[in-house]
Amino acid sequence: MHEYSLCIALLEQVQRVAREHRAGKVDRILLRIGPLSGVEPPLLERAWPLAAAGTLAENAQLVCEAAPVRVRCSRCGAETAATPNRLLCGACGDWQTRLVSGDEMLLAQVGLSQIDEDND
Repeated sequence: MHEYSLCIALLEQVQRVAREHRAGKVDRILLRIGPLSGVEPPLLERAWPLAAAGTLAENAQLVCEAAPVRVRCSRCGAETAATPNRLLCGACGDWQTRLVSGDEMLLAQVGLSQIDEDND
């Protein structure tokens, strides 16, 4: 499953962040996923518990937020919103655009808890 591999890679990033901050556990993970990324958020959410089992992110809430599709027009220079199947300039309607966002999967936020040394 493609999403399981993505979860494993995500878990590596999250664990690195947690180590850097000396966290005891990961509480929440916020991802921004564009509709052109090739990632299916529901499948990613289903694969997450399998990938995170036995790690400090085991009980973390995985939140997937939709990233907008935005294009920059080569003709008029405007940056505008677009739809995944119609990457036209919202200002002049031209088809000569460059994708600015909408194809990414971005780790936007990691919620961490510190180790409570008094209770260890």
